[in-house]
Amino acid sequence: MDKLDAMAAFTRVVSEGSFAAAARAKGVTRSALSKAVMSLEDDLGVRLLDRTTRRVSATEAGLAYYERALQILADVAET
Repeated sequence: MDKLDAMAAFTRVVSEGSFAAAARAKGVTRSALSKAVMSLEDDLGVRLLDRTTRRVSATEAGLAYYERALQILADVAET
């Protein structure tokens, strides 16, 4: 996945609240989605998500990135 795809994957995970639901919505595997988000976190040098066995939630940095990512993705879609 490229960076925009990873950004879109991340925003879907946050909005859905789980990797499984986000993967179903995007039509990809949960593993691919998880790898994309982990790669994004590595690129940014910050943890975006707190993960438990039952739930995923955005960190403080993740929430800030989520808001900005939504705007960027909307701008790209508009263009």
